[in-house]
Parts: sequence; C-alpha cells; structure tokens
Amino acid sequence: MQGLDEALAAAWRLIVTGDTALVEIVALSLKVSLTAVFCAAVVGLPLGAVLALVRFPGRGPVIVVIDALMGLPPVVAGLFVYLLLSRAGPLGPYGLLFTPTAMVIAQTLLVIPIIAALTRQVVTDLWAEYCEQLTSLGAGRLRAVPTLLWDARSSLVTAILAGLGRAMAEVGAILVVGGNIDGVTRTMTTAIALETSKGDLPLALGLGIVLLVIVLAINAAAHMLGATARRAAG
Repeated sequence: MQGLDEALAAAWRLIVTGDTALVEIVALSLKVSLTAVFCAAVVGLPLGAVLALVRFPGRGPVIVVIDALMGLPPVVAGLFVYLLLSRAGPLGPYGLLFTPTAMVIAQTLLVIPIIAALTRQVVTDLWAEYCEQLTSLGAGRLRAVPTLLWDARSSLVTAILAGLGRAMAEVGAILVVGGNIDGVTRTMTTAIALETSKGDLPLALGLGIVLLVIVLAINAAAHMLGATARRAAG
C-alpha cells in the first residue's frame, strides 16, 4: 500500500490531468443526484406547501411521517426500491434494477421528505405573516401556494441545496439498487468504498477530494442564500 503522501500526490495528478475514470464517475454522480433532486423538488415543494396551508383529516400523522422520513436510513430506502424493481416486484418487467434510473428513484425518495419538511416550515411562517393581506385580496389557502412559494424562493433554494447535499453523500441506497457496476452505476461514494477496500488510495482520495469540494460548495451556497434571505427579511 502506498504512503499517504504518495497517494495524495497521485490523487492530485488524477484530478489535475482529468483522469478518464475519475471524470466519468463524477459526471455520473452529478447526473444522478441532480436528476433526483429535481424530481424531489417537483414533488416536495408543493407537498410541503399543501401540508402547511391545507387542513384535512390525517394531516397531523402525515406531517409526523414526513418529518420522520428525513432520518430514513438509506439502506432501508434502497431495500424498498429494490423490492419494487426486482424481477418479482411490480416494476420488475421494466428492467430498471441496477441502472442509473434505479439510483435516481432511491435518491428521490430520500430527498423528498427533506424538501417537503423544510418547505412546510417556511410556508407556515410566511402564511402567519401574510395571512390577513392575502385573505383580503381574495386568495384562499390553495391559491396562496404559488405566491408563497415564490416569495420564499431564497429559503426554498436552501432547502433544495440541503437535499442535494444528502443525495451527493448517499451510498447505502444506491449501492443496493445500483450494484456499483463499473462504467454503469459507479458513483463517487460507492467508488470510494470499493477503491479503499482494494487499496487503490489515489483514486479513492481523488474522488474524496472532489466530493468534499462539491459538498463544501453546496453548503457555502446554502449559507450565503440563507444569509441573503435573513437580510432581506430584516
């Protein structure tokens, strides 16, 4: 096994030279995670807003479930998707198991509760602030949803970035449903786990550095957007 200094130097060379294997793994990771977050936002934003504004039987338990699913173990989500997509499952005939699509589905299930829960809190606070004004303009709770979502766009982008951070760092679910197939379903997190177990530290470290930079950038963007939103509110 290489020494740490040699492995770091080799990892840096892989990044600087744009190693083909590294670039392909990073590209697939970004494609899968961004697609999953987009799908989760399409579902999670309106779901969170509706839970914040609409009163219906069973609303309380639904909110409790959504909040609890924020901490859903990834391997459990992966197992659920695996059962759906396996040959004996309801979606088995589509042959989606061990494909990037299966990984997108798994990550989407993990991210939806995060975006929905954060959206519900943001919209609840905005409704408390603008309730009388919107009501006087004839906007009921459902009609107010687009207005409040637009007004909260900075905070909601932060929620989406939080979901992206969760997706980018995910390993358990996509390992279960993707299979970590070289050139097909191998992402940064699964490749890091595999290459470390094989003793190939340069590639593992290179991917780890790239992943760390991406996650730091996501968190920095979320922090800046949150600070901007707080200044605007103040």
